[in-house]
Amino acid sequence: FQLVPTFGQDTIQRFSNNVSGLTKLAARDFEDILQCAIPVFDRLLPEPYNVIVLDLLFELATWHAFGKLRMHTETTLFHFGNCTTCLGQAFRKFSQDCCSKFTTYDLPCETMACARQRGAQSAKMGTVENTTTGVASKCHVFNMSTYKLHVLGGYVKSIWEFGTMDNYSTQVVSGSYMSC
Repeated sequence: FQLVPTFGQDTIQRFSNNVSGLTKLAARDFEDILQCAIPVFDRLLPEPYNVIVLDLLFELATWHAFGKLRMHTETTLFHFGNCTTCLGQAFRKFSQDCCSKFTTYDLPCETMACARQRGAQSAKMGTVENTTTGVASKCHVFNMSTYKLHVLGGYVKSIWEFGTMDNYSTQVVSGSYMSC
């Protein structure tokens, strides 16, 4: 990601040395990563996994572009619904064909953070535990059964019912509630 050039003054900013180790990302950071992910991930994995990952990234970027539209027509919502279906199919293909072939672990910084947290908990309980030795990285498996993925299917319906996300906010409700 560091080799990706900046684009415009406010469009895509320079990435840090380690994108996977970034914490406290803003929405624009996720958007920049998604927009630059296809050329960065291209040929990173062997075939056929490369095509599956690139297809998933393309579907994610397309879905994100439809989701950011501030004005929809019947046609854009129809295509957005089709895009959501394609995204679901791409996620299932990724989960079934790619995830079982690769073993993924915590990053070293995540493993050390877990060890520090365990050490702090044991210190609070009054027990002494050596947190620097025997720290193993946790193995992770992609989980398709998350709420985030589940609600993607209802996004188009909510735009039909309530309009785009820029039309309403919880700030107005919370602001009026606080003044009572």
